[in-house]
Amino acid sequence: MTAGSAQPRRPASARDLVHGREAVERVLVVVPARDEEALVGACVAAVVEAARRVAVAVDVLVVADGCRDDTAAAARAAGARVLVPGPEPVGVGAARAAGVAEGLHRSGAAGTWVACTDADSLVPACWLAHQMEHAAAGADLVLGVVDLPPAGAGDRNALWRSRYAAGIHGATHRHVHGANLGVRASTYLAAGGFGALSAHEDTRFAESVARLRGTRVVSTVACPVVTSDRRVGRAPAGVAHDLRTA
Repeated sequence: MTAGSAQPRRPASARDLVHGREAVERVLVVVPARDEEALVGACVAAVVEAARRVAVAVDVLVVADGCRDDTAAAARAAGARVLVPGPEPVGVGAARAAGVAEGLHRSGAAGTWVACTDADSLVPACWLAHQMEHAAAGADLVLGVVDLPPAGAGDRNALWRSRYAAGIHGATHRHVHGANLGVRASTYLAAGGFGALSAHEDTRFAESVARLRGTRVVSTVACPVVTSDRRVGRAPAGVAHDLRTA
């Protein structure tokens, strides 16, 4: 894993095409973070471990969105590059979009896969390898699921788990999470990217991708991402909101 390093671009040839799409040559991982000093280091460390399992260069970029703590320093110490959009928070949608824009400006879209997670989440070691397998099979967008930390005695998240399970159907599901999402960069651009929304930017983006002609969207329950079960999150909606209202 070479965080922050871009590989030289070269023209695509016939052997670079997989199911009519360019083979993935590099990965950009974007992590929006707002006042996540306590959690972002573990998040980045998990991404770095997942990056070791793939054979392409991985650029890990944390977007420190109006942070008032040492999120940026903690992210750098764990091995990520850091982008600071400005002194004031721009919101999760705009932060994700800024991270993708900066990363693609460095490397270009051709041959790039964009993976997203959240600063309060821990990706499994199989995370990027799993997305790469789907990309090699022709997927344009991969939507994964999330899980919560293991339950102790008297699981306070039991109702959430039950409701969440209702959206899972065998090996597929109907959930969309910015904490577990991967997309071909060319598809990202064609769909218009993440909107500058304070919540549900991931769902709106997935809907835009699904409307593109000929796009292949894969929903998978393999390699779930473990996300925080805190009741007060950094966005007005999301898992924290769902847990409060479950």
